[in-house]
Order: sequence, then C-alpha cells, then structure tokens
Amino acid sequence: METRVSARRLSELLGPRSVGVPAYGWLADGIRQLVADGRLLHGTRLPSERELLTQLGVSRTTVTRAYGVLRDRGYASALRGSGTVVQVPGGPVAGGGEPLELSSLQPTRDDVIDLTCAAPAATPGLNRAYEAAVERMPSFIAAAGYFPLGVPELREALAQRFTDRGVATDPDQIIVTTGALAGLAAVFRAGLNRADPVVVESPSYPNSVRALEHAGARVVGAPLVSDSVDDVAGVIRRSNARMMLAMPDFHNPTGQVWSDDERAHVARKWRSTGVTGVVDETMSDTWLDHPIDARPMAAHAPGCVTVGSASKTFWGGLRIGWIRAPHALVGAIARARLTMDLGAPVLEQLVVGQLLQSQGALSDESRERIKASRQVMLGLAERCPGWRVEVPTGGLSLWWHLPTESSTALVTAAERRGVLLAPGSLFAVDGRGLERWIRTPYALDDLTLHRAADAIAAAWGDVGAPATRSARANSA
Repeated sequence: METRVSARRLSELLGPRSVGVPAYGWLADGIRQLVADGRLLHGTRLPSERELLTQLGVSRTTVTRAYGVLRDRGYASALRGSGTVVQVPGGPVAGGGEPLELSSLQPTRDDVIDLTCAAPAATPGLNRAYEAAVERMPSFIAAAGYFPLGVPELREALAQRFTDRGVATDPDQIIVTTGALAGLAAVFRAGLNRADPVVVESPSYPNSVRALEHAGARVVGAPLVSDSVDDVAGVIRRSNARMMLAMPDFHNPTGQVWSDDERAHVARKWRSTGVTGVVDETMSDTWLDHPIDARPMAAHAPGCVTVGSASKTFWGGLRIGWIRAPHALVGAIARARLTMDLGAPVLEQLVVGQLLQSQGALSDESRERIKASRQVMLGLAERCPGWRVEVPTGGLSLWWHLPTESSTALVTAAERRGVLLAPGSLFAVDGRGLERWIRTPYALDDLTLHRAADAIAAAWGDVGAPATRSARANSA
C-alpha cells in the first residue's frame, strides 16, 4: 500500500514560512526535518509540483529547486510513475525495539512487525533538539566530560518539573541515569540485601522484575492495586517486604492508573511497615484522553524513590533516565550508581534538557497520532471473537483478555504470519500463567498497525476460534 501526503497536509506539517530564508531552502529544510523526525515516513510520495505550488503560493521554480535539493542530499528520489518519494538517507534501520527477555522474539527480517516493544517513534522536533544541543557542546568539551550525577542544567530542569507537579524538589535530589532500568538497578543495589523480599504487582514489566532478581531480591507477587488495594496491603504485611516496586501511572501492561485514594492507602502502608516505595514513572506523560487525575506518588509518600525516563515521551534511543530520591537516600543511590557507570552521555542530556524546555512532555502531535493508532488496534475486538479489553486512557498498549488459554499458541501463530507478540506469561512475576492474556502495543504508525491487526486476526482464526467453538460446544 502506497503512502501519500497531500499538499494540504504537507502545508500543515511545514507550518509558517521562515522569515529571511529563501523559499526553496525553507521548503527543502522543512521536508528534511519532517523526514528526520519520522513525521514523513520512508517511501511517502510527495505532492506533485503543481499541487504544492498552488497550496503554498510559491513559484514552480521554488518547488522544483527544493525537490532537487532533497534528492541531492539523499532525502528524496524521483521514481518513474510515482513522482518524488521521500526517503531516509541510507534507508531506515531495522530493529531498534525494546528488548525483552525472549530474545527469540526479536526481528530477524525487515518485513517482521515487532509488537514486543511498547515504545513510540521519536517526538517531532528531536532532530532540531540535537542540532541545538550540538551548538551547546563547546561549553562542555573543554573539561573532562564526566558528570556522574548529571549535567547541572538537566538536574535543575528535572527538579523544577517535579516541583511544578506538586512535589518540592531541589537538584541535589536528582541523579541522571542511562535510562529508567539503569536507575532502578542503582536503587535496588543501594537499598537491598540478598534475599530481601520485594513486592511487585503481577502482571508487571518483565525487565524490571529481572533487574530485581539480578540484585538478589526475593520477588513477591501481589494483585494489581487497582483491583484490590487491601489485598496488596496484606501481601506487604505477610511478606515482611523491604521494598515495593510500583507503577501507578498507566501500568505496563494493563494501562491501569491508581486513584488518589489508592495512592494514599499504599503510602500509609509503606510508612507503617517501613517499606521503601520505588515508583516507576516511565509512562506518566503518556496520557491520551486526559491528564492523570491524581497527585504524583511522591506527594503521598515523601520517602519514596521515583524513577523516570525520556524513552516513552521523547525517544528510546536517547537512553536518558533519572532518579528523584529523598535526601536521606540520594547519597547511597549515587554511590551504588558509580559502581555501574560514570554518567550518561552529555550530548543526550542536553537534548533532553532542550526537549523539556521546548515541549515539556509528549507532544500534541504525538498524542493524536498514538490515539489514532490505539483505535486501529481496538478494532481487534470485532475481528477476534471473545476478546475483551478495558480501554486505558493512556499508555502505549492494550491488555487483552482471551476467551481461552491460547496466549502462547497465538504468539506462535502470529510469528508465522510476520508479527511478533509477547505471551501473557512473560508479564507474570513468576514467569508462569496468564495464558488468557496478550499485550498489543499500538505506538507504531497506522499503516504498520493495520498490517499487524490483519495478521493477528488471521492468527486468532488459526488457533483461537476453533478452541472458542469447542469451549462453547462443551458448555452447551
């Protein structure tokens, strides 16, 4: 299926013409930035020269010259019968998905659609943020370049971000890390001894659970807080837990959000039992329908440690995360972190700082794009008999309840059809069960998701529909 951008839509994406820049240069650079930001996908056909000059009110010479510049720089090619088609210089790089523990599920062919990864494409404006960061680099390269706690200006920006959300924070409480998982690992190393019990909701993000196990913790599964906060409190009490790992904002994989009452209840339990709460806020900014109607967990539990990341908001390739810790714990966490690495790359820290200043969180354009993609994947409810889902108001994936215990079989059938899924058991704290559940991320582009949905529906016809008919026949 060919992708085409209309002259009207391209005009909207380009925005107002830059003052003091030749028209052809503005047009060529604008399209180049759209390709670099992923807003014009590799292989998208551009409007004809006649269509574009009418829409933009420029001369034909301007459009012809701009398209020529794009071809010369490798951002477009002229195809017989197709006009001018944009391209990523050298072609898009396959892979780049978020690795889970089932390495066999990672793509082996360019035509495989990887739905084991719940992460969006880069935010619009990322390329310009890199350009601005490069201009700042001369201020830093005269020194050695080690910032083990983070570049000061990024720590200040993150502290202000927490303060603006109602959690008073100073920069000394912030440690910049190479991603959220590295932040969690540093917290676990600082706060746990071998065999210490740590409570984790099940299902949960598998890489975080593996990080706990690597730290020597004894992982104790608990129900989801949003399903039964009293039962979770009981698990904390009976297990004599030292720590609890929590994801109150768009929990991965379920998308659930803790209410203010649930946050207050859990915070009281942490205080009364001496449990250190470790809060994963990786998904906090990925709201789609409306912002979270609850205060941050740190507002309820000042003694908790919060870990965040730029990966779900800006781009996973930045590999920048952060820790916000109470003053009493920040020193121990910083020392533990230094046993793992000596700091995150300066350039990427400057990029994140630039993005925090320019857009703050998930961009409006990204939000609308992800909402549209979510709708594509929700279409599976009509195409896969018996599938049920609670539609989350944010996050990046759907957590489907299947009518039969077919998760692993569905994963196998989908892989044969070119789509990679992660079975429900991968998200179980003990790695077993959840055969009636499957996660379908929806942060990819619409065209790819339509192909993925077709393949998943066909795969369900291979393995799920016969089992569903058999179950109905037995019940009758």
